[in-house]
Amino acid sequence: MVTAFVSALDLFSIGIGPSSSHTVGPMRAARAFAGRLADDGVLDRVTRITCSLYGSLGATGLGHGTPDAVVAGLAGLRPDDCDPDDVRGAWSRLGEAGGEVRVAGSRPITMTTGDLSLEPRTRLPGHPNALTLQAWGEGEALPLAEETYYSVGGGFIRREGDAPEESEALRHPLPYDNADQLLALCEEHGVSFCDVARYNEVAVHGEDGIDAGLDAIWAAMAECVEHGLASDGTLPGGLGVKRRAPEVRRRLEEYDRDEHLRDTSTEWLHAFALAVNEENASGGRVVTAPTNGAAGIIPAVGHYYLRLVPGADAAGIRRYLLTAAAIASLVKKNASISGAEGGCQAEVGSACAMAAGALCAVLGGTPRQIENAAEIAMEHHLGLTCDPVAGLVQVPCIERNAIASSTAVSAARLALHGDGTHLVSLDTVIETMRQTGLDMMTKYKETSEGGLAVNVIEC
Repeated sequence: MVTAFVSALDLFSIGIGPSSSHTVGPMRAARAFAGRLADDGVLDRVTRITCSLYGSLGATGLGHGTPDAVVAGLAGLRPDDCDPDDVRGAWSRLGEAGGEVRVAGSRPITMTTGDLSLEPRTRLPGHPNALTLQAWGEGEALPLAEETYYSVGGGFIRREGDAPEESEALRHPLPYDNADQLLALCEEHGVSFCDVARYNEVAVHGEDGIDAGLDAIWAAMAECVEHGLASDGTLPGGLGVKRRAPEVRRRLEEYDRDEHLRDTSTEWLHAFALAVNEENASGGRVVTAPTNGAAGIIPAVGHYYLRLVPGADAAGIRRYLLTAAAIASLVKKNASISGAEGGCQAEVGSACAMAAGALCAVLGGTPRQIENAAEIAMEHHLGLTCDPVAGLVQVPCIERNAIASSTAVSAARLALHGDGTHLVSLDTVIETMRQTGLDMMTKYKETSEGGLAVNVIEC
């Protein structure tokens, strides 16, 4: 039995930018491949490794730093604790002549930039984000090892041929597959979304483990916001996009010194989101929530809660994150959180729904109001395309997070004015998002072959 619930410690993974599916996932896949070579006892025979990036990974991999991530992963680096500077340029530094890569941190081999190929027109059936790694021995006509991995969104990976992981799901005392079942659990036990999530988390991680994990996630989110608000400059990639969060912060601080100017709460919300996504675009340390392209929404709304809601505290942030994870689990199980699979509705739309429901929860919303808030947020992102200019997670991605943060707050507040009764259920809107993603043309799903990506002149 595989339930919908996914741990917050997995959904909110600490990693690096600019993309959970194009950077974090491929790094994890390459590291897993290197580990299998060591475990299978063939690492000492390996003299060359090649990698083919298919579909969306091939189409926008260069802009997302995918080749760098693959090389870093082969060298044994982990996205959660590596120095981002060790990843940036890891592939380009190899050059055509080649450079040394210590596979799994031990076996030195020579790799060239040509050992990684981009195959955007080839789409494997398992997922639009696919990569195949091959290890070769000296004089061998066939590879010593070959594995295909799918980067399925949010940094999660799946190796071709592997069965779904069931062991952790069997330990969840309160399993659910959809929002109706989650609401039924809440009513049966007299609890809210965050309590159902916490029961499941504690069964796997223990009380201290889940609290420590949630606190570490929020600390990383807060550090990302702080660093983004303080970092000036121009983002990498050639578009010349200037960081705006520091200037917005400086102006808002000036406005706030004169309390009679205006309410700046929404503008601070925007600043928090801009800060995170500018950090992500620069390849810095971010928390996947549920993806890197949508990483600014959860921390921005969380900061809004701490800054503007009386009585907000660390315990409330834990409830906020657990509620968001409970909602994200529904989307991941019944639709997708991958832009390459469902367009940006699957990334920013999902994050907006998570933040809306979570904010509604910490503002005192009932389970049905929480479900309503998440539904409102998701409903108004249906059909949102993923068409990043130049394949970079910058335009329109950065601003999109700021606007979606506002939408999340509006959805939460609107739901609190009702009693939770509404026409369109969260399950219905998630299924609609899944169907819309299937109907959406490939050029609008993180390939940079349509939309803004082809209509904006790159200077």
